[in-house]
Amino acid sequence: MQQKPQKRHKALQPLSREHHFGLLLSWKIRSGFSKNIAPERIRIYANWFYENHLIPHFEMEETHIFPILEENHELIKKALADHKRIKQLFAETANDTKTLSKIEQELDQHIRFEERILFPEIQNIATEEELLQIEKIHQTEAFEDKIDDEFWR
Repeated sequence: MQQKPQKRHKALQPLSREHHFGLLLSWKIRSGFSKNIAPERIRIYANWFYENHLIPHFEMEETHIFPILEENHELIKKALADHKRIKQLFAETANDTKTLSKIEQELDQHIRFEERILFPEIQNIATEEELLQIEKIHQTEAFEDKIDDEFWR
């Protein structure tokens, strides 16, 4: 019997929406490769997305969400290791094709881990006060995309 998906608490919904845009980045990278787009063009977009969306997202999670669980909690250790690895991939400058492929795969896997495993655990452990604090701190802003080179279309 399959378990019914858990409804995401209102305080965590903005982060889940941001995850959606991260999954779209992975899709855009795959789409660019399938259309034989020059990796340099894809990299320009990926770097823009990283600077404008992923870095602030990671900082929010690491500062306000992850501390809900204990620092040595296995799920937090995995999430932090994932963040570190993704940051390292964006810092790599050699072989855009290989690096972008790794970014696409690892970001996709990381987001699915957070959505399916980590966030449900945090939601189960968090107090209502902690969730209300997250809600006050993090509000959804309209996603603004970089559309000067829509290579994925």
